Amino acid sequence: MKTVLLDSQQSLVQWVSQATGINSFGVKVRLRGNDLHILCEGTECPQRWRTLSDLLRALQQTDLDVLTSSEQPSIYQVFVYGRKKGEHRPQWCHRVYLNQLERHLEQVQQALEDSEKSRQVGGALIISNESLARRGDPNAIARYLSETLSTLGVAVQVKVKQHQPKDGTQAVVNRLWIFCQTAYSPDPSLLAEPIAQQLRHLKLAGYKDAVIASQVSGEIAPDWLLKVDLTPPKVMLKEWARWGDVQAIALLLTEVLSELKVTVQASLKESTLHIFCTAAVAPSEVTPAPDKTQCLEAILPQLEAIAPQGILAATIYGQTTNDQEPAWIDWLSLPASQYPALATPALELATAGDQPAIVFLLERLLNPDLDRRLKTGGIRVLLLRKNDLLHIMCDAPICPVRKQVASKVTQFLRLLKLPGITGVRVYGRRAGNKEPAWHHGLDWELRQRLVPEATPEFAATSEYVSDLLTNEASEPILRPDLTTEEVHSFVTEVARDWATTATTTVKKWLLATQVFTEADQPATPDYDNQGVKIAVVWGTLGLLIALQTDWFLGRFIARITPKSSPVVSVLPPSSTDQKQSKDNQSQRTAFFSSTTTSTKSSRSKGSVFNASGFTEGDDKPRSLTAAPLKQKAAAVAILLAARSQMPSFNVRQLDEQLALYRQRLATNGHAPDVLIIGSSRALRGVDPVALSKALSNQGYPNIDVFNFGINGATVQVVDLLIRQVLEPSELPKLIVWADGSRAFNSGREDVTFKAIAASNGYKQALQKTQAIASNDRPLKNPANSTEKQNMQNEKPEISSYEAVNQWLNQALASVSSSYEKRDQVKALLHKQLISLPFVNERTETIASSTQSITDNSDEDAGQQSVDFDGFLPLSVRFNPARYYQKHPRVTGNYDNDYKSFQVEGEQDAAFQEMLQFTQSQKISLVFVNMPLTTEYLDPVRKKYEQEFQKYMLRLANNPNFIYRDLSELWPKVNDYFSDPSHLNRFGAFEVSKKLANDPMIPWSAK
Repeated sequence: MKTVLLDSQQSLVQWVSQATGINSFGVKVRLRGNDLHILCEGTECPQRWRTLSDLLRALQQTDLDVLTSSEQPSIYQVFVYGRKKGEHRPQWCHRVYLNQLERHLEQVQQALEDSEKSRQVGGALIISNESLARRGDPNAIARYLSETLSTLGVAVQVKVKQHQPKDGTQAVVNRLWIFCQTAYSPDPSLLAEPIAQQLRHLKLAGYKDAVIASQVSGEIAPDWLLKVDLTPPKVMLKEWARWGDVQAIALLLTEVLSELKVTVQASLKESTLHIFCTAAVAPSEVTPAPDKTQCLEAILPQLEAIAPQGILAATIYGQTTNDQEPAWIDWLSLPASQYPALATPALELATAGDQPAIVFLLERLLNPDLDRRLKTGGIRVLLLRKNDLLHIMCDAPICPVRKQVASKVTQFLRLLKLPGITGVRVYGRRAGNKEPAWHHGLDWELRQRLVPEATPEFAATSEYVSDLLTNEASEPILRPDLTTEEVHSFVTEVARDWATTATTTVKKWLLATQVFTEADQPATPDYDNQGVKIAVVWGTLGLLIALQTDWFLGRFIARITPKSSPVVSVLPPSSTDQKQSKDNQSQRTAFFSSTTTSTKSSRSKGSVFNASGFTEGDDKPRSLTAAPLKQKAAAVAILLAARSQMPSFNVRQLDEQLALYRQRLATNGHAPDVLIIGSSRALRGVDPVALSKALSNQGYPNIDVFNFGINGATVQVVDLLIRQVLEPSELPKLIVWADGSRAFNSGREDVTFKAIAASNGYKQALQKTQAIASNDRPLKNPANSTEKQNMQNEKPEISSYEAVNQWLNQALASVSSSYEKRDQVKALLHKQLISLPFVNERTETIASSTQSITDNSDEDAGQQSVDFDGFLPLSVRFNPARYYQKHPRVTGNYDNDYKSFQVEGEQDAAFQEMLQFTQSQKISLVFVNMPLTTEYLDPVRKKYEQEFQKYMLRLANNPNFIYRDLSELWPKVNDYFSDPSHLNRFGAFEVSKKLANDPMIPWSAK
C-alpha cells in the first residue's frame, strides 16, 4: 500500500534525488499527459539496474499524485533515462508501469543477480497494457491509450457509465467515456483516428460505442465531443456480406479457415460466387491443396447463415500453390435460390428505391478500403427522403472531405434514376455531431426557390446521441439547403441594390413616425384615419347582414322541419338501472335469438328512442380502458417472412401475419385455442389479451388467442387462408370471424384476392390442395392487380389556432339560431346544388373515381405495427370535426365497397365452401358483425346492412355456425372508434369483454 511522504510539497526532483542518491542537479523531470519522464545523468552514466531498483522501491512507498498539482491528471507510467553529462542521447531507457511495480522489481532483482542475462529478461515478465485493456478494465484502457496520446501532451482518463435506454425495452448497457485533458485545444482530426484505431483494435465486448471528450486544462465544459463506433469488425463484415459484398465474404471465410491454415479468395460472376481455397504458406513453397471435406464443412454453414443477397450459387475450388488447375471442385446452392426476396441483387433493389440497399452501396462506395473501415469504423451513411429530395448524411471520426464525397454520391444517385427523386442534398459531419459541417446540393430538374429549406434532422447514429448533440437553442433556425449556384445567384440579386433598399426602408420608417414629411408633399387629407372609419362602417354592416342571415335561416329551417314530440322531463337513471338497460339493449342488438314480431317491434321502438337523442348521454363512455400495450412485432415479422420457405402472396401483411402465426405454432407446439380472422375491422377490433383475460374471469383460464386480421380481406381471402394455406393441424377448434357486410359483397372487384391469386404462394397452395383432393372444385384465378390504400396521419394534438377557432365556434353557437341546425342547412343547399344538371353529372364522375374511406387508416401504417398476438392497437379517437377536414365524406352511393352490392356470387360460394370445411373438421365458426358509427350508417349503407342481416339469419341454422350482431352496439360512442367504421384499442377492449360474456359462443376450457 502506498504511503504519502511527510513533506507533501516536496518536488519531484528532490524526491528522485533522495530515492536514487543522484545530485538534484543531475535529475530532470517532465510531465507529458499521463507519463512521467525522469532523466538521470552524471559524470558517468548511472547504472541502469541499480538506479531502477532504488526508484522502484521508492515508488512502492510513494503516491506520485501527491507530489504533483491537483490539476495534473493521474500518472500511469514512468520513463527512466540514463545518460552521461555532455551527451545528447541517453544510453538506456526503461518504461515502468505503475500498476505492475512488483513484476518490475522482480525483473530488476534478477538482472542485478545476473547482469549477463539482463537482455534476455527484457520485460518478458511484464503484462502489456493492451492485454489488460482487452478485458474491459477502464484503468487499463486509459493506460493503453496514454501510450500513444502522452507523446502529444494529452492526458487520458476513462470512465464507464451505465445507461438505461428511454424506451425501456433494452437492458442497462455500458457506455465508454474517454476524457482527454490538454494544455491546448487539439484538432479533433489529430486524436480521432488514433483513438478509434486503438479502441477498435481491442475488440471490446459490451460496449456499442465510445465518447471522446476533449477539455482544456482549467476549463469546465469540454471543447468538443466525438463518437467512435465500437461495432466489432466481424459484425461489420457480416453486415456487408449479407448484401453480397465479395471482399467481406472472403475475409469472413479466411477467418473461419484460419485454423486449417487456408486462405480464401473470391470473385463474383453473374449470380455465382467463385471461392478459391489455397494453403496459407509462402508463395515460393509448393503445398498440396487443402482438404476438401474440411473446407466444405467450414464454408457451407457460413454461407447459409450469411445468405448473401443476389448470389444464387457458389463454386468452391481447392488449389495447390503455383498451379492454375484446381485439385477439386464442388458446387452448392445458396438460400437466394430458394427465397425470391434474396434473389434480387442490391443494385436492382437500390434502383427500385430500397433505402437499406442504397445505404449499403453508398457506404461501399465511400469506403473502398475495407481494412481501413474495420480499423476506424469508416464513413457511415444516413439517408432520408423528403418529398422529391434525397438527403444523404455522411459522418466519420474525421469529417469526410467534401470534394472526395459529394461528387461520388451525386454521380451514383444520378445513375440510379430513382423514381420521384429530382435532386439530392449531401451533408458531412463528424461522428456524434448533429449539425453538418458542410453541404452540397444538385438538382436534376430546375427548382425555383429563393428561401432555403431547413436541413432535416437525421436519425441518431447512437442510442446515446442525446449526450453528444448540441443544444437546440444554439442551432440556427434555417440552414442552407440549396445548391451553390442558387445561393450565389440569390446573394448577388439581393446585394445588387442594397443601398437603395436601405435608404427606402429608413425613409418609410421616418415618415411612419409622422414627425417627418417629404419636402414636396402637398397638404392632403389623412387617408389613414379615413380608412379606419371606412373599415368600421363596412365591418358593422357585414356583421348586421350576417346576423340577419342567421336569423332568417333559423326561422326557415324551423318552419320546414317537422316538430318532434315534446319532452317534459328526463331523469338520469341510477347506476343499477343504467347497467340493466344497457345489458337489455345489448341483448336486443348483439345477441340474435329469433325473428318474431315482438322482437321486431322492440327493435323498432328502440331505434326511435335512440333517434330522439334521449340516450345520447348514456352512449358516451365515462372512462376509457384498454389492455396494456405489448411489444411491437414488425421487425420480427419482416425477418420471419423473409426467411420463410413459403413463397410470397403479394400481400406483405399476409406474409408477415402468416410468419408470426407459424412462429407461434412452433413455439407452443400446438394451434391456439381461438383464432380471430377477418379484415382490418378484425385486426383492430378484437384484442387477444383482453379476450383471454375476460375469458379467464369467466372460468376459462389460459386461453391462447391469435388475431389473424388482414387489411382488405374478403370472404375469398379468409376461405383461402382457412382451407388452403393453413394445415388442418394448424387450425383451432373455434374461429371468430369479425367483419361486416362489405366483405360479402360479390358485386365489387375483389382486388385483395386478385393480388393474392397472381402470387407464387397462391399457386403453391392451389397445387397442394389439388394434390390432396383432386376432385375439389378448382378455384378461380383472377387477373393480376395491385391493392392501393391511402394512409394518412391523424394528429390528435390541437394547435393554438384550432383552440381559438373552437372557442369562437362555441361562442357563436350560443347566440346563433341556425348553428345547431347547420347540418340541415348544408343538406338543403347540397340537395339544391345537386339538382342542377351540370353539377349532378360532375359529382357522379368525381365520386365514381373516389376510393372508399373505409380502408383509410387514421394513423400511418409505417408508424403502426401489430404485436406478437397479431393485434393492431390504435389509440386515436374518432372526431368527426377533425376527421372530415382530412378525409372526404363519402356516402354509401359512392362507396366502392358497396358498389353493385349483392351477397349472392363468388363471395357466397366461398362462404359455403368454408362452412362445409369447418363442419367436416368440427370447427365452431362464430361470425361477429362489428360495430359501426352513425356517421357511417347512412340510409344507403343501412339498406345494405339489412340485406346482409337477412342473409346471415338464413345461414344461422347451419351446424357449428353462430352469428352475433354488434353493428349498432355503440352508434354514437365515437371514442371507441378510430374512424367511422374501425374500432380503436378502447373499443376493441369492450368488444372483447362482450364476446367473452356471450353465452351463445362455445368457449371451451383447456
